[in-house]
Amino acid sequence: MGSTALVLLSLAACGQSGDAAHAGGQMPPPQVGVITVQPASIELATELPGRLEAVRTAQVRARVTGVVQKRLFTEGSVVKAGQSLFAIDAAPYRAQLDSAAATQARADAALANAQATYDRYKPLADARAISQQDWVAAQAAQKQAVADLAAAKAGVTQARLNVDYAAVISPITGRIGRAEVTEGALVSATEATLLATVQQIDSLYVNFTQSATEALRLKRAMEAGKLQSSSSTKIKVLLDDGSEYPLPGKLLFSDLTVDPTSGQVTLRAELPNPKGELLPGLYVKVRIEQARSDAAILVPQQAVTRGTAGDTVLVVNAEKQTEPRPVQLSGTHGNQWVVLSGLKAGEQVVVDGFQKIRPKTPVSPVPWTPAGAASGAPAAPAASGAAPAASAASH
Repeated sequence: MGSTALVLLSLAACGQSGDAAHAGGQMPPPQVGVITVQPASIELATELPGRLEAVRTAQVRARVTGVVQKRLFTEGSVVKAGQSLFAIDAAPYRAQLDSAAATQARADAALANAQATYDRYKPLADARAISQQDWVAAQAAQKQAVADLAAAKAGVTQARLNVDYAAVISPITGRIGRAEVTEGALVSATEATLLATVQQIDSLYVNFTQSATEALRLKRAMEAGKLQSSSSTKIKVLLDDGSEYPLPGKLLFSDLTVDPTSGQVTLRAELPNPKGELLPGLYVKVRIEQARSDAAILVPQQAVTRGTAGDTVLVVNAEKQTEPRPVQLSGTHGNQWVVLSGLKAGEQVVVDGFQKIRPKTPVSPVPWTPAGAASGAPAAPAASGAAPAASAASH
């Protein structure tokens, strides 16, 4: 029994000694993925939601009242300016034209008679061979005949216009939509019945808005010398599938007023559309390059914590500990934030491994490799690692 107890006591002593050694030892510092930042010269681009609009839109409406006899176009096709689109029954208007022409002929004859009387009475009136009353009556008849002829000519012109309006033509060149009426429909000039819509789409407007606050921040950064104005504002359009439209757009204007309900300023660009691939009404994203920075620092978006108090990143200091650093951002470049101030060249910014960080505890920084990138660098924690609650909520 004595020897057995001695063995048990020896084993217990060894266990306590091992626990003490484990407690007294230090765990290796946790690894965090970092990037070493360096300034670069980049164009600052902003992505904004926009919508396409036809450069010219013509609503083709009835200018005379009548029954539609024929549709003369194919829906969805391209029509030329002056091309016939509809034929409205013009028989009543041709009859009116004939009547107006007869009225003009009668007025012309009446003028000829009045003019002959006037010419015959004039020398007699000069010789006082006729009464003053007859001379005045001859003058009035001649002037009235001239006026009647002018009114008759106007009636002919109006009647001819009505005949012309019965043949509905396209006012512009563009793509025509569906017909709003069919053959046999009664259309009205007084109600200006809509017949079809033609849109010029060989080029399109892109209407989009930008936050007035963002525009003001860019302006102040330029005034402070942190940014330079872009020599030529470039407009690129991104489609719903994420692809980039190959032809660049041209910025036309920026609204000088701010919408009080949204705090946005309106911008418009013109986008060439020679093949008609894009259609009016399509929602797109507009990438606009408004400024350039010669000393901007790029950091992945997941490295930045955004909040009402400002934007911050975690920097590894000389003691291998992390410390928050406020930074000033200015838009995005691809999937990275553009940092204008707050960081210096060579500093290490934490991108991954936030959940391993403890206050006043050293960390082991390792180069961060983006998810899906070639692993030529030392292994780094996955970029999809969980972030702190405050950071995750803002990324």
